[in-house]
Amino acid sequence: MLTRRALLKGGACALAAVAAPPRFLARAAAAADGRRKVLVAVFQRGAVDGLSMIVPHGDRDYAAARAAIAIRPPRAGDAGAAVDLDGFFGLHPALAPLVPFWQSRALAVVHACGSPDKTRSHFDAQDYMDGWLARAAMTVPAPRSPFRAVALGSTLPRVLRGDAGAISLASLDRFDVRGTAEAAVARKGFESLYEQGVHDLLHGTGRETFEAVRMLKSANASRLAPANGAEYPRSRLGESLRQIAQLIRADVGLEIAFTDADGWDTHVGQGAEQGQLANRLRDFGAALAAFAQDLGDRMTDVVVLTMSEFGRTVAENGNRGTDHGHATAMLLLGGGVRGGTVYGRWPGLARERLYEGRDLAVTTDFRALFAEVAGRHLAIAKPATLFPGWSGGSALGVLS
Repeated sequence: MLTRRALLKGGACALAAVAAPPRFLARAAAAADGRRKVLVAVFQRGAVDGLSMIVPHGDRDYAAARAAIAIRPPRAGDAGAAVDLDGFFGLHPALAPLVPFWQSRALAVVHACGSPDKTRSHFDAQDYMDGWLARAAMTVPAPRSPFRAVALGSTLPRVLRGDAGAISLASLDRFDVRGTAEAAVARKGFESLYEQGVHDLLHGTGRETFEAVRMLKSANASRLAPANGAEYPRSRLGESLRQIAQLIRADVGLEIAFTDADGWDTHVGQGAEQGQLANRLRDFGAALAAFAQDLGDRMTDVVVLTMSEFGRTVAENGNRGTDHGHATAMLLLGGGVRGGTVYGRWPGLARERLYEGRDLAVTTDFRALFAEVAGRHLAIAKPATLFPGWSGGSALGVLS
């Protein structure tokens, strides 16, 4: 949704461009010489079990803690076992579509990553991560498109709320611009919003923003079929990534995209190589692989960063599931990624090494990872400032 506030912000920003071409056109011109980088953030909402997603099969305490749900270690001829990455870690077999990207060093893993906050509340943990993408969108060097920050969904997620003018799109096929006024007025679209109460401020400057919105529709992004033989799963995540790829290929000035996938809160019947979690990971891996295949060479300008609010307990519970934990695993895929490596210090799964005696300990603050992505990929000069109250940390070296 493009709210009236966002519209006014867009108009105010355009005041600096008097007698200049619309910023959307400037962004398109910049793309002709050297495309802007794009960050795609994928939130695994509900707390993904990083120990099943990226299996520490080399840790002898892993299988002992999970009698029913441990993923089988890699073994020659066993297609249902974990896919070995480096002799210690392995991919869940449902993530097999990502193996070629690991082998080509376009995929990296950061394990034992998470928040220093002690909460095990989904909402509190997600709040702790909120806002940094919006602040990043405000800090990305000009020229900026009104579509520099987009969330795929019916509402704007909190991670993108703020003064960045981010918008949410439920569907490119049904793209519309709606205000926060009465529903009947909102249904009339952008021009009614333009004419109502904001004419004086927006005259001549807000019109540029309006033309940018109109140009997004005229770009026919929704008509771009997946390229390079890519086949997306017919799921909400698959559809979201397909549409983000369309926006990238349409060169509308996208720089930050956000989408999420739920279903990761596996308290009961989590499963192992098959089951509830395996089904979610199968969709997740297929969607990411299709996205990278679809974009082809354009992936040199794109980094996909996956994240979750926290991980899950090391030991399975009495319902053959896992409960809210602490650290998890996060993935990076794309251009500039120094892939083929699992980053972060492994804390171990022996009981005395666990956080509060039950969880995988955090050894990499998620802010260090996110700041490195913002600084090295989006060229933000002081990325630590995206996280109020944080003074920064050592770079992982996951991006070139």
